[in-house]
Amino acid sequence: MSISLAEDTISQEELEALSAWILKGNRLTKNGETTAFEAEFQEYLGVKHAICTNSGSSSNLLMIYAMQEAGYLRNNKVIAPAVSWVTTVSPLIQLGFDVSLCECDANNLGLDLEHLEHLCKTKNPSMLILVHVLGHANHMREIKQICEKYNVRLIEDTCESLGSEFDGQKLGSISNAGSFSFYYGHHISTIEGGMVVTNDTNLNNIMLSLRSHGWSRDLSTDVRANLQKKHNIDDFRNLYTFYHPGFNLRSTDLQAFIGRSQLKKLDHITKVRQQNYLIYQRELADFFCQTSAASPMSSFAYGTMIENPSEVFKHLSANDIECRPLICGNIGRHPFWLDRYDDPKLKNADMVHDFGIYLPNHHNLSDKDIKFVCDTFKSIALPKHFLT
Repeated sequence: MSISLAEDTISQEELEALSAWILKGNRLTKNGETTAFEAEFQEYLGVKHAICTNSGSSSNLLMIYAMQEAGYLRNNKVIAPAVSWVTTVSPLIQLGFDVSLCECDANNLGLDLEHLEHLCKTKNPSMLILVHVLGHANHMREIKQICEKYNVRLIEDTCESLGSEFDGQKLGSISNAGSFSFYYGHHISTIEGGMVVTNDTNLNNIMLSLRSHGWSRDLSTDVRANLQKKHNIDDFRNLYTFYHPGFNLRSTDLQAFIGRSQLKKLDHITKVRQQNYLIYQRELADFFCQTSAASPMSSFAYGTMIENPSEVFKHLSANDIECRPLICGNIGRHPFWLDRYDDPKLKNADMVHDFGIYLPNHHNLSDKDIKFVCDTFKSIALPKHFLT
């Protein structure tokens, strides 16, 4: 029996439907399927706007740059989570921001509130990006209060938490903008792909333009006409005039066709992932358990900490069970960060880096599979808990 960290969510029936759709001669580049997928996704999230991209990483790049290009930021200082992903932080570096890493919370592994407020007081940042780690919500009420107190714009990296909610709101919809990933092994998959959501129409228009070179073709008729009039652009040049220094971060109709059918399965996948998490929590009662106020909680993987991760990795691998570091530990301990900044020396994030591990969770796991993982894990793993 082999148990993987993730399994494809795209079924044989979906592949056959996709093949039939392709063979009908439908246009594969961004077209009607993409706009339909965006409309269905924004309805699911309960937001005004959704923009399909070619990856979750591109979604982060797009929303970060749009915040800058919109003129929403009063300086170039920004806070990012130490426990995050490289493409949560790397766009900030690439775009010239002065980045400070925030300590992680000892329960949900999101942002530590005390350190966040300290950074807001001492660094005077204009923007905060947070990560909802492995499906768990951050302390959103308190974080929003801190952001309002210090005039900090908030955006959410929700690539690991599609389907989770906090106070009846879907994660990713609670701030200026939120990003999602549809990569293989995520809650739903479009092979590669992602989404950005927002309730800010101005920000949405800027992201639509930035996604496609900086031109106005994807904007509404009246917005396009206003830009053309404002900049005195004639009809001949209009389709090839660039209003922002943009990218090409577009997805395709092929991916959107898959995404539309995947979205129909998301509530079921969320339910199964949460049930699996509860089994892990019960079976591994002696180990650290990540917790939060997310309900439902669309668990991405089961994160915990152990004294002997290398030994456990070898033991699980020998029993055909995949595992990995908890995301990638502390971003502040990676070469790309240390080449540019000092080691932030964050106690909790360092604990996650040195002792964190996560175990498989996906919708195809049976209760028997999880029991086997837990029994194999417990036979060698030594519990580790945050220092108090």
